[in-house]
Amino acid sequence: METDRTTDEIRVKPAATTTETAQAPAATAATAPASSTGAAPAKPAGDAAAPSPEKLELSTLKDMSVGALTKIAKQLDVPGATGMRKQELIFEILKARAEKSGLIFSEGVLEVLPDGFGFLRAPDYNYLPGPDDIYVSPSQIRKFDLHTGDTVSGQIRPPKDGERYFALIKVEAVNFEPPERAREKVFFENLTPLYPQAKIGLETEAENLSARVLDLMVPIGKGQRGLIVAPPRTGKTMLLQNIANSITHNHPEVYLIVLLIDERPEEVTDMQRSVRGEVISSTFDEPAQRHVQVAEMVIEKAKRLVEHKKDVVILLDSITRLARAYNTIVPPSGKVLSGGVDSNALQRPKRFFGAARNIEEGGSLTIISTALIDTGSRMDEVIFEEFKGTGNLEIHLDRKLTDRRVFPSIDIQKSGTRKEELLIPKEDLSRVWVLRKVLTPLSPVEAMELLLSRMAKTKTNQDFLAAMSNGKS
Repeated sequence: METDRTTDEIRVKPAATTTETAQAPAATAATAPASSTGAAPAKPAGDAAAPSPEKLELSTLKDMSVGALTKIAKQLDVPGATGMRKQELIFEILKARAEKSGLIFSEGVLEVLPDGFGFLRAPDYNYLPGPDDIYVSPSQIRKFDLHTGDTVSGQIRPPKDGERYFALIKVEAVNFEPPERAREKVFFENLTPLYPQAKIGLETEAENLSARVLDLMVPIGKGQRGLIVAPPRTGKTMLLQNIANSITHNHPEVYLIVLLIDERPEEVTDMQRSVRGEVISSTFDEPAQRHVQVAEMVIEKAKRLVEHKKDVVILLDSITRLARAYNTIVPPSGKVLSGGVDSNALQRPKRFFGAARNIEEGGSLTIISTALIDTGSRMDEVIFEEFKGTGNLEIHLDRKLTDRRVFPSIDIQKSGTRKEELLIPKEDLSRVWVLRKVLTPLSPVEAMELLLSRMAKTKTNQDFLAAMSNGKS
């Protein structure tokens, strides 16, 4: 079965002989569903004509209005459809459709619980427990060597009497590949990390100067571990959006995840509508425990994809707030650092950030995260100091540039990439070094204004470097 990257896709097919059966747990074994604030903001739903029940997709049903869902339910002879809530309607529609026409196919990210069984979590609930979760039996987990973070797709059945969840009855694919290949993978911790060697090209069009500046002065490679060091209101979110859109435009083979921790809900909506990738969030009105749960599921999913030799990019906003969340939930050790940071609190966020690496055996995990400074919080300063030396790329944003409305507000002198000679061709590298020598004596504002004015005269970075060598720039 061909699988794509859209999670929770459900297609109805004729009944087929299954090889794995699962008994879904009773209501007492279920976890509590996520609250509405934990879910990603829903896409606008219209009252468009209801699609034929001959082919139903879960994501399509979630986007529809209650009236359209009620119409489908009546076509399927669902009793009491008029008085049901939206989630109940979706549940009953899928159940009725499965009873009439066979099996349902679904997809989700596995979370294995301590009791040995697991659930396929949906991105609609940011991988938190929700009513659409699919039960996975311990025998299936052992047979296919599944772990938390595996993206699993397969045939599911509706819940029986006394059950609350759909159950997985046949595994069709694991991490977008046949399940047999899952047994051949090498665990992430046993893979060999290397410096990034393949460049992620960000340059898209002549007018996108932010991407062109990054591509030239601070190149990003597959497997990069980067920090965007940003004071408040310096355009870090817009820069992340720019990077995300450049990656999806130039590198469709890369699996992109944007992870927003402790952000405002309107920023989450803006990111979802601006970026053609997977956007996972936990807003500021959620408890710290949810921030941690969401982040852990995202990093585990990324590791499983890298084990299958895929290139994954995580854009995190921000590592500072993620570290604050860990500091809130970690058991007190009795040793408190300056700013109120527990001595053990930063170990797990460092493990998250340190997972970024280029893999010798194939695949890579790139993490570009924002780090907040000049917030007036001593804790934020301590967190930044702890992470400052861990990355191999730093992009420093300057408030003076923002006040002058110069974007991107990048301080060229402080920003750079370690081992950039592995990413930039030798003939271009010498020109970049000459350019840095020219810009170093200038102030950050003068340097960026000069660079932008010269780059605006050319259509591509190659034209810009060629003009430099000819003495025209």
